[in-house]
Amino acid sequence: MHNHNEIDDINVSAWTDKYFSNTKAIIEHFGDTEVTYAFFLRRPVLSATHLATRWAQAQAKQNNQHITVEVMHQEGEWVGAGEPLFYLSGSFAFLAELETLILQKLGSACVAAYNAYEMCQILPQVSFLAMDARHCAGTEMAEIMAYGASVGSNAAKRKFGAIGFIGNATDATAHFFGREKGLGTLPHALIGYAGSTLRAVQMFHECFPDENIPILADYFGREITDTLEVCNAFADLAHTGKVAVRLDTHGGRFLEGLDTQKSYDALGRHAPDAVRDYRTEAELHDLIGTGVSAAAIWSMRETLDNAGFNQVRIIASSGFTPQKCRSMAWAKAPIDIIGTGSFLPDKWSETCATADIIAYDGVPKVKVGREFLLKKAQ
Repeated sequence: MHNHNEIDDINVSAWTDKYFSNTKAIIEHFGDTEVTYAFFLRRPVLSATHLATRWAQAQAKQNNQHITVEVMHQEGEWVGAGEPLFYLSGSFAFLAELETLILQKLGSACVAAYNAYEMCQILPQVSFLAMDARHCAGTEMAEIMAYGASVGSNAAKRKFGAIGFIGNATDATAHFFGREKGLGTLPHALIGYAGSTLRAVQMFHECFPDENIPILADYFGREITDTLEVCNAFADLAHTGKVAVRLDTHGGRFLEGLDTQKSYDALGRHAPDAVRDYRTEAELHDLIGTGVSAAAIWSMRETLDNAGFNQVRIIASSGFTPQKCRSMAWAKAPIDIIGTGSFLPDKWSETCATADIIAYDGVPKVKVGREFLLKKAQ
């Protein structure tokens, strides 16, 4: 598996919490002991421990240390709040400094996995693309997030037969999705350079003749007009399913030809019950509001089908959180692919993983209030 060199070559002492370095010095002075740590989160998550445990094992190997990792849940398995994800045993003097860095690799991956799973479960017939890289704080986080998405996706595939995440945006993390390279359509920047949506697509096709034709339709605010122009220009490819249109209309405007009333009408033709299902303003906005709403997606599907382009697929992006996915499910929105980075944890405080030592030299001992971490009698 791909190795992230920045992680493997890190100066652990420089990046760990200082009290752990102090602890290491004290243990080395007074005598080492064997300890067992329990790692857990305070909220329900999916188990995504591989990056954290693999890093700990690599550190042990590098330092000629023997450690034992006991993973308590299979990858992608639901884990309750406070339930240990894994136990880590070894020399206290060695493990003391690793805790900070192991926690960094654990918490957010487990929450991202949970969110990705939820999205795939809500829309099992839709393919997802992980487009999170640009929202990450550096390359290590991008690796952790892509990994989390793949764990959640695989769990949804196993449990619900969901299509799940079929790929992601960058080459570096494509391996998590069984690919060699990242996937993507066109950026808005290229359309500005080309001067028209059609010209940008022609340029793309000239350079990548074997790739499917991607249409990014919102640059000029003519989602319908520009999409039909490209489909007519590439009609043969459109009729054989080699063309996809990406809707990325921003929240400041409606898709071409729509307003509030026309959005209600579009939804009424296809999913009249959807508006009865909503509970909040945000949910109603996802259904009939500005931007990439369920009504906008239905409107584009109707337009394509009426023009004879029923093989052209629709890619939706722009704020696809689990909640927005739920609104799309109510509306039975005809989405083929969703591009999303919104499986990234919403509240960073929820990603805080924690560890406590639960045994010293094989004798169970833990701080008061954390007795639930002690291993159950076998």
